[in-house]
Amino acid sequence: MNEQHNPWFNAAVQQLHDPQNQRVWSLIVSLFGDLAQAQGAQISGSALTRIITPMGIKPEAIRVALHRLRKDGWIESERAGRASVHFLTQYGRSQSAAVTPRIYGRTGAAPDDWRLLIAEDGSGQATLDDVLLLPGYIAVNRTTALGHGPTPQSLDDLLVAEVSSMSVPNWLKTRLFPDHLRAACTALHHDLAQISVPPAGLSPIQAGTLRTLIVHRWRRVVLRHPDLPSGFHPADWTGESCRALVFTLLDQLPRPDLAALDSLSE
Repeated sequence: MNEQHNPWFNAAVQQLHDPQNQRVWSLIVSLFGDLAQAQGAQISGSALTRIITPMGIKPEAIRVALHRLRKDGWIESERAGRASVHFLTQYGRSQSAAVTPRIYGRTGAAPDDWRLLIAEDGSGQATLDDVLLLPGYIAVNRTTALGHGPTPQSLDDLLVAEVSSMSVPNWLKTRLFPDHLRAACTALHHDLAQISVPPAGLSPIQAGTLRTLIVHRWRRVVLRHPDLPSGFHPADWTGESCRALVFTLLDQLPRPDLAALDSLSE
């Protein structure tokens, strides 16, 4: 099926186009994380171009973005005959793998083993900063953190309180889910809701384009807030219903086989 002459596909791409300034290198990271994260997986330059150009991105911008990703150690490229192929480096795979559970988690977190950590202003601040580098911990303010999971080591400088229940004030909900993040999530929720069931006969290239757009926009929402249960969500947070729409659509757009992508691009 010709990617340029499918009204449903063209309308879906337009609906999913990121309303913010779209960084091409970041979009390519989303693409590789979704389609080619496994060791040994690679995508030809022509397949990459055919997936991305329907988003209104020119081939020159793709080449510039690939150059940046190679320079930053994310991507490697090799010649394969007269063509080129691109693949994630070990660093790129490890970075993608680290966020995969958050991006593809079908349910939000609901921990019940909370821990409140308080540092004296000045003393203990370095210890608290180290704790905030661990997954599951979030800053409440400059001297206070909240987290769950295993107890970090060397907390002698901090007041540590185990918490089984808590009341979350609106000011903290707003701090954890600021206006711009709530607006981005609401916009994605609206756009996903406008897309009807994908028709039969979409090509692997088209599926790759749509999956990349969906994953990229969802990634920009889900990785910008802590993984917290519903009691922490503001009243207007649409994250969980947005999550359901994301996976409803991804399930209808199976991840294309990389060999099929390359054969279609020859």
